[in-house]
Amino acid sequence: MRVQQLAIPEVLLMTRDRFADSRGWFTELHNEAALREAGFSARFVQDNLSWSLPGVLRGLHLQYGPAQGKLVTCLAGRIFDVAVDIREGSPTHGQHVTAELSSENGDSLWIPPGFAHGFAVLGSEPALVLYKVDQPRSAEGECGVIWNDTTLAIPWPIQHPTLSDRDAGLPALADLKPARLGPG
Repeated sequence: MRVQQLAIPEVLLMTRDRFADSRGWFTELHNEAALREAGFSARFVQDNLSWSLPGVLRGLHLQYGPAQGKLVTCLAGRIFDVAVDIREGSPTHGQHVTAELSSENGDSLWIPPGFAHGFAVLGSEPALVLYKVDQPRSAEGECGVIWNDTTLAIPWPIQHPTLSDRDAGLPALADLKPARLGPG
């Protein structure tokens, strides 16, 4: 496994080894010892799975009280994955990093606590996305930032995504209440 820091160094791109032959390939999707060896210390408490149609955009979501980190892997299809730093006082506050995750590349993106996360489904196939999270879901702690906040300047590859009503009504980053982002 290779772990690469992105432009915001707390966000990590993880590339797993694949062992291929004429039958297909094999990879270890989760190996705690290999993660520890690579310097990754989060412990996962829950797995979440989403299935999304082409053109769907989910996010930008985050959880406070307790803040939740996510290891995101696309098991089928392709996604444009985004992490936005919303930590007050961070030198990269309001900045984002992106990665294309797909069943073909097998990469994962670690989105630490204090970051909003979203993705758009690319291509003509649905996407199956696995989230390994380090804190259980807290419905009371869920919030987010509108996907097309102009101050974030995220280069989304789709212009007119399919959104949930909830995601379409999320506030801009400037309107997110900082108190909601503190520890639970």
